[in-house]
Amino acid sequence: MRWQPRSQGPEPSSISSLAHEASVDPLLARLLMLRGVHSAEDAQRFLNPSLEHTYAPDAMLGMQAAVERLSAAIERRETALIYGDYDVDGTVAVVILKTAIELCGGVTDFHVPHRIRDGYGMKGEVIEAAAAAGVRLVISVDTGIRAFAAAEAAQRAGVDLIVTDHHLPEATEGVPRALAVLNPNQAGCTYPTKSLCGAGVAFKLAQALLEKYGRGRVLPSFLKILALATIADAVALSGENRVFASLGLEGLRSPVNPGLKALLEVASLNGSRPLTATDVAFRVAPRINAAGRMDVAQDVIELLTVRDANRAAEIAARLNELNAERQQEERKIGEAIEKQITENPALREAWCMVLDGEGWHRGVIGIAATRVVEKYARPALVISRENDEAHGSGRSIPAFHLLDALESSKHLFTRYGGHAHAVGFALPASRLPELRAAMDTCARRQLTSADLEPTLAIDAELPFENVGKELMLTVQRLAPFGKGNPTPVFVSRGVRLLQPPQIIKEQHVKLRIAEPGPAGGSVKRALDAMGWRMAESAGALGLVPGEAIDVAYTLEENTNPDFGGLQLNLGDVKKAS
Repeated sequence: MRWQPRSQGPEPSSISSLAHEASVDPLLARLLMLRGVHSAEDAQRFLNPSLEHTYAPDAMLGMQAAVERLSAAIERRETALIYGDYDVDGTVAVVILKTAIELCGGVTDFHVPHRIRDGYGMKGEVIEAAAAAGVRLVISVDTGIRAFAAAEAAQRAGVDLIVTDHHLPEATEGVPRALAVLNPNQAGCTYPTKSLCGAGVAFKLAQALLEKYGRGRVLPSFLKILALATIADAVALSGENRVFASLGLEGLRSPVNPGLKALLEVASLNGSRPLTATDVAFRVAPRINAAGRMDVAQDVIELLTVRDANRAAEIAARLNELNAERQQEERKIGEAIEKQITENPALREAWCMVLDGEGWHRGVIGIAATRVVEKYARPALVISRENDEAHGSGRSIPAFHLLDALESSKHLFTRYGGHAHAVGFALPASRLPELRAAMDTCARRQLTSADLEPTLAIDAELPFENVGKELMLTVQRLAPFGKGNPTPVFVSRGVRLLQPPQIIKEQHVKLRIAEPGPAGGSVKRALDAMGWRMAESAGALGLVPGEAIDVAYTLEENTNPDFGGLQLNLGDVKKAS
């Protein structure tokens, strides 16, 4: 793995200037500048997020028409059908908009597709069935931006359609014909935050509606679940998204909602410490997603709206069980993928890896694609074959726009969509060889060999003696971390390995390290460093006690007495140069 500076570092004079003007220490000033914060005003907004830092909803194209139609439905007690999606983002978006409409006196119903039976996206037959039942207003959340056929079905059925979505519109056809389309990524929309998640777009509509009806004071109560969606959907945690995530995480320390309480309990998050974005991404979100991946996503909507604590506990326990099933499926697919790569070296040499298997669980292939990208540092599509059909999910590296790659071979697909680095698609299974060849050709045309080399962006080099609670407190001021605001990565060189590497659960490694010094000499202070999924790579180095090593790491608070309150998470380790 190649270590490189996060960007061309700011000039020392610029760091000193920001540190003085913003009244922060020089290291924090450096970290802020590496995250695009260059003025004292921007630093204060970054370090002290507030709802006052968000934008007016009517800055989003289509908002006025959407609010007017919703208001008319509320006044007429007309049912508004909310059409959602089955992941965290889609289900939270349903809850946000459903709650807001009902608080304003409206009537709602919702539809969330089943991942396996219904597949992804808005379907015309669902809208037609709703119309037959008397529904005259459908609002999509986290879906619909490419649902041209469903929009036409709505028109034929006399249904007004409002599309709210954040996925990228079709490059040539634009957006579906609807009464209103809310998507900051559509042509002509000047809304400043382009990286809202689907629930974020739904929240802006809810905000406009609640403010019109004089209920704007309740907006902060939505931030706890909006934070879950914002973090789970891996959108950039900057600007408005930083506000949503930061304030929402703060609120999650003391949730009132019975469903949130039950969910945090099964995730072993009891409020004894502040929640982090990592807690949400790796402990809370997978349990919510498990419903849509393995079973019925509408359970999540019931969980987040039910008032009975006993019922909430039942649903949360079920989600916990489904998450365990998901983990088992993930392991099975991961093992099958590794077997394919081992037996077919050509797969490993592809610049975009396309892996497929009969009957792989469709709810897990996106996670499997993420694991392939993490391990092999190249774009990956993971595909489940079911008879003559193939359903796939893809993830990518920063240098490769995966949705554009799919656009270049659009004739192969029956459907596709997504973002620059995460896509979903379906195609006839017979076309998989064409897809494999097309994706490899596209990747070789756009990427260089350097793009396929794993890199680790470094924020600063520090003497190991500087690593302690004060440094951790500095880092915590930048939280929450995620895309657009990465956890700071530090390097300390020549630290001493005190004990043989300890392998944990066959996958992870723990190193006991101390400040540089002679082997056998006194140890001033030692810390534990965890290398998640690094047992194999650390083992290949043949590390022995007393050896000097260079470590790249992030910092994390760990209340376990074994860690003394501070844990280093290894990004990489090398023998000292």
